[in-house]
Amino acid sequence: MLIGIDPHKSTHTATAVDPETNRDHASMRIDISLEEYQRMLDWACQWPERRWAVENARGLGHHLTSWLLARGGAGRRYPAQRDSASPPALTRVRPQERRVCRTIG
Repeated sequence: MLIGIDPHKSTHTATAVDPETNRDHASMRIDISLEEYQRMLDWACQWPERRWAVENARGLGHHLTSWLLARGGAGRRYPAQRDSASPPALTRVRPQERRVCRTIG
């Protein structure tokens, strides 16, 4: 399962997508806090083989990315999407980039 994070100033949205079919399985929105990061990680544990894709990991997604990396993961940074009409961040990740994400958590 690929879990994409679309970060915003006060919330982050996580969407679990099957990378083979690009079909959304579940989604959740969290506030930006350490407790909420843990709640998101607990939610993601239902998919033991998961990978993360954090959009704008040098900007609004930086804190969450650092938090995830501190828990033993490695990942790939994705640039922010400028088109507000685009689908969620996860579905905008190009297929060739999806395979380089690694499991975190």
